[in-house]
Order: sequence, then structure tokens, then C-alpha cells
Amino acid sequence: MPQLLPASLHRLVLPIAHALRHHWRRWRKTPIAGVSVIVTNLAGDVLLLKHSYGPAVWSLPGGGLGRGEDPLAAARREVREELGVQLARIEPVATLEEVISGSPHTAHIFTGVCDRQPKPDRREVIEARFFPSHSLPEPLGETTRRRIAVWRARGVG
Repeated sequence: MPQLLPASLHRLVLPIAHALRHHWRRWRKTPIAGVSVIVTNLAGDVLLLKHSYGPAVWSLPGGGLGRGEDPLAAARREVREELGVQLARIEPVATLEEVISGSPHTAHIFTGVCDRQPKPDRREVIEARFFPSHSLPEPLGETTRRRIAVWRARGVG
């Protein structure tokens, strides 16, 4: 996807767009769907990232599904766009029904293994690091905490 704005300007605009989207969802309550990908390295460490918008917490790669987009395709796209990584294999973990920003949300959770160091896009993602799964950093986002708990409960991680 071509980037129309320089990274620094993109980082300035994203928090505003994020806040507007949050308020729009609260008002409209339109059902939405997205993906989260729990990426591990060959040692089993979990990849977490910090976004240039939203709460200042560690979170997972992911994002919204495009209209008619397959969740698996969205998971691959989000990892590629945010981190410049092609995952050879992505597997489904679970599908959660929840509420985000006041709207019903279907979260498709996936997992995959990365054999190299990701490169944050510096637009949406400003930092990406692997952490031992038994020692995740704080603050950890609540949605991230729930998704990792489901991943662990399924015996995946």
C-alpha cells in the first residue's frame, strides 16, 4: 500500500483518526471485526509492539478486516504492513466476541512464528520487541492480555 504522508506527519494524524473512530463506534454501535496475531520467535518469545496512537500500552500486531476480507488474509496483511515480515505459516487460535469502543467486535486470533527481527513501519508501529512469554512487559493492554490468555489456554504458547 503506498504511503501518501511522510512518517512524521502520519504519526501526527493517527491519534486524531483513532479518537474520531472511537467516538464514531460509540455513537453508531456498528458491528466490526478484526484480527490479532500472536507472533513468536524460534525461542518462543512473544512479539509485542507500541503504536503511535491510542493507549501507551504493549499490544499485538493486528487491525481491522476490510469489507469482504478473509481473516487469515487480514492477519498476513497486518503483520506485513506493520512489521515488514512475511510469516510462512499462520494458524487460527480462536474467535472472540467482545465489545470495543462500544461496538460489537469479532476478534479473530492467530499465531505464527517469525524467524527474523521485525522492522516497525515507524508510522503506525513505533516499537516492536520480543519478550519471554513468562515475563511480559507492563503496561500490557487489556485486550492483549485476554488474547494471550486464550492462546495459552489452547496450549499454543
